[in-house]
Amino acid sequence: MADKGGLEEAVVADISTSYIDGSIGELIYCGYAIEDLAENAAFEEVLFLLFNSRLPNRGEYESLRQSIASGAAIPVEVIAMLKALPKDTAAMAALRTAVSMLSAFEADAENLTDKDAAKAKAIRLTGQITTICAAWMRIVKGAEPIPPRADLSLAENFVYMMSGAEPDATASAAVNVYLVLLAEHGMNASTFTTRVVTATGSDMHSAIVAGIGALKGPSHGGANSAAMKMFLEIGTVENVAPWFEKNIKSGKRRIMGIGHRVYKSNDPRAGILRRHAEALAESSGKRNWYDIAVKLAETARADEYFISRNLYPNVDYYSAIILYTLDLDVDMFTPLFAMSRIAGWTAHVIAQMGGRLIRPKANYVGPRGCKWTPIEDR
Repeated sequence: MADKGGLEEAVVADISTSYIDGSIGELIYCGYAIEDLAENAAFEEVLFLLFNSRLPNRGEYESLRQSIASGAAIPVEVIAMLKALPKDTAAMAALRTAVSMLSAFEADAENLTDKDAAKAKAIRLTGQITTICAAWMRIVKGAEPIPPRADLSLAENFVYMMSGAEPDATASAAVNVYLVLLAEHGMNASTFTTRVVTATGSDMHSAIVAGIGALKGPSHGGANSAAMKMFLEIGTVENVAPWFEKNIKSGKRRIMGIGHRVYKSNDPRAGILRRHAEALAESSGKRNWYDIAVKLAETARADEYFISRNLYPNVDYYSAIILYTLDLDVDMFTPLFAMSRIAGWTAHVIAQMGGRLIRPKANYVGPRGCKWTPIEDR
């Protein structure tokens, strides 16, 4: 097989957390179809599932929810550091820095072999990353961060900490389904990064910081931000066709959020997010962005280029609409991705603990036989 680059088709591990069949648009977590989980599961149930390969009973769910909520507060020193950062700091840079700083306050940070301790750290990090995201949103707007409440789910807590008001049910449901849909996705770039770091024997916080760094890239977690910037550029439903003709038919650009490295059919997450985006548009009265997204997708799917290449909206396409309708700044979209993917990352970190060092080979294509010459003769 010819080398396609990017380790495409290379198998690097056996996993039980998720399975993807891009040819038919199938995604499962530990045997459960993503459509079923998105319809029914709280994010905490998905976290439990990824850690234990089974769904929790009511007592186990409530115990995990309470553990996440009660461990979600972040040290005042981390809040002070966030406040000290320049307000134009990229949100992912702020998140990366805060998670790194958290390791200094984690009593078990250097316990590198105990998987039960690793699960406890993962649960704390899951809540803490949510608190960091909400805190940074308020700090950049000049508002004081709001601490998490012990009686709320993670999705509800985020909506509460973001707004300071009782969490709206429609908004909380949209955040929850977003978290469920992006929690895990096989050996993606950021997950692979966390496993490489863990395989060296390093600590969980280092692995998660590395994962955040990988997720920050526009070819990975930054794609939904790019999609929203595209919708903002289009501006109105009436401008979809002229914009498409000028930018896409001419071959100058591509549509952000349409097409996927893995899915050569419908991304099953996109249809679910579209329904929630529509519900949120209706409840908020902010239909413009949803209507633009639908019109652009329909325009693309009627074009031979997109038809022949099996290009469909992916998870980034409608998630951008949801997050923007929730009044998140575009810069906050990728941190919300991290808020979800922490579930998959930590499940993979725990699975990788004690595993063999990941050390792939490279094919040398450089020169040979070079002869040394003294510096005076060069």
